[in-house]
Amino acid sequence: MTQIKPLPSLNRQFVAHFGEMGSRWGINRTVGQIYALLYLSPRPVNADEIAETLEFSRSNVSMGLKELQAWRLVQLRHQPGDRREYFEAPQDVWQIFRTLAEERRRREIEPTLSMLRMALLEEPTSEDERHAQQRMQEMHDLIDRLMTWFDDVQRLAPETAMQLMGMGTAVTRVLEFKDRLTGKGGTGKQGGKDQ
Repeated sequence: MTQIKPLPSLNRQFVAHFGEMGSRWGINRTVGQIYALLYLSPRPVNADEIAETLEFSRSNVSMGLKELQAWRLVQLRHQPGDRREYFEAPQDVWQIFRTLAEERRRREIEPTLSMLRMALLEEPTSEDERHAQQRMQEMHDLIDRLMTWFDDVQRLAPETAMQLMGMGTAVTRVLEFKDRLTGKGGTGKQGGKDQ
């Protein structure tokens, strides 16, 4: 059995922070800490090592690993001559981001878009429903546009996506200049018309 070394101070800070942030992102503290430990680990780690290092019960670690596998954020590995399962986080940070974004989309965005599409097919029976449908249409259109943009970004090579993100300020300036030339910017109106 591998001798468990105590986590260095820097690693402990990262693991603790990830646990705190996990609850803000909709996962429990244990799952966040398990993921942080795996992310920092230079080698695959088995559930017993995770439990001992983080001082969690084996059952909590097992449930946390199942949740991380459901999110596709950890990969299962086997070691020759060892029947235990080992786990590791993907090495590519961009792939981790893509996986997280795809899972959040599948679990949160797509059901919302589906509900909005169904609501927009309904025939409004009152002025309140017409107003509600208009607001839902605006939300649908924004989410749909963001998802189209997300799909375009997902198809980019990681290097290209990083360059695109680095161009944020330059792109903003170009768009502001275009708006000044066309007279469409900064009025709080969309396309020159009241919202």
